[in-house]
Amino acid sequence: MNLNLKDKIFLVSGAAKGIGAAIVRTLAAEQALPIVIGRNEQDNLKLVNELKEQGLKADHIVAELTNPADCKRVIEEALSRYETIDGLINNAGVNDGVGLDSGDYEAFMHSLHKNVVHYYLLAHHALPALKKSKGAIVNIGSKTAETGQGGTSGYAAANGGRNALTREWAVELLPFGIRVNAVIVAEAWTPLYQTWISTFDQPEEKLKSITSKIPLENRMTKTEEIADMVAFLLSDRSSHTTGQLIHVDGGYVHLDRAIS
Repeated sequence: MNLNLKDKIFLVSGAAKGIGAAIVRTLAAEQALPIVIGRNEQDNLKLVNELKEQGLKADHIVAELTNPADCKRVIEEALSRYETIDGLINNAGVNDGVGLDSGDYEAFMHSLHKNVVHYYLLAHHALPALKKSKGAIVNIGSKTAETGQGGTSGYAAANGGRNALTREWAVELLPFGIRVNAVIVAEAWTPLYQTWISTFDQPEEKLKSITSKIPLENRMTKTEEIADMVAFLLSDRSSHTTGQLIHVDGGYVHLDRAIS
């Protein structure tokens, strides 16, 4: 299926590794031009150069998205280089373990800035360009907004916000033909996830206990599977889809665990 993404300009936040990097690779393979937004220039360039060596297109912008000024600068730099933005993928964030008992005001607010405030700011600053291109927004979210996890109030609150903003923006942007959807992730194998698993005394046993509860094939979701859904939602092949929270999770959130 041709997704008609050739030469389109997409901004991907938190894109140097993990889910973001998979999205960038998929968009580049579709002959789009993804722009990696990440705080570490070396990490950004590693991915960009990898794609260029394959004859694909990519670019990057260094930014610390917890800094509101950087969110504005990202959009300004992208427009100065390419004059248009065809889509925004909000992905950057981290499950930082700011809990109710263990956290405090400063940590909670910082978690929101790491995980949802920049979603709003990037979309806000990109909006004039998205109106011109009738572009699309895809927000990456987490099951924690729906299932809870314990010990991660900041991240869960941020993901609840991501879900709410997806629906809110879908309504507000209807007059401009801008579609807004979210891809909700449960258990996906990323560098951050691998680091978390390694903190357990028996990481392999812990991983088995998790995958045994994932209904479809009892395995982790691949980042490429998330990326494929994102590419579809950005494309005109999903031209009448907006305001949706689409779970790419092997049935983890909604199917009865008794079947696993």
